[in-house]
Amino acid sequence: MTVIESKVSIAKAAPVVYAFLADLNNHQQLMPENIYNWSSTVTEARFTIQNMAKLALKTGNLVENKEIQIIPAETPPFELELKWLLEPIGESTQVTYQISADLNMMMKMLVSGPLQKLADHETSRLGEVLK
Repeated sequence: MTVIESKVSIAKAAPVVYAFLADLNNHQQLMPENIYNWSSTVTEARFTIQNMAKLALKTGNLVENKEIQIIPAETPPFELELKWLLEPIGESTQVTYQISADLNMMMKMLVSGPLQKLADHETSRLGEVLK
């Protein structure tokens, strides 16, 4: 399993960050420009990654103010799990975003760079959106 990780410190309390991330409608604000055909509800999101794939994701395991797991709602091109981990630090929250994907060597070479960019973009945007 390939694990890609990105971290950001948010100057908001964990319940505020958790409430934002637990609603998949808000994730559109975190996506890069190459994401289109976005549709979502509180618990499910569907979108297309330009020149790559269509994805349907839904919330999985939720641990209030600590963890948000996002899993495929339909069969993905490869096994995939997205996880937001929240760690309160005083009035701030340390947020770790993990993308876990079951990739063969060829797929790993092709997609680990773009997945790392995606993870970094989403954590960066989270910091901007929740200023």
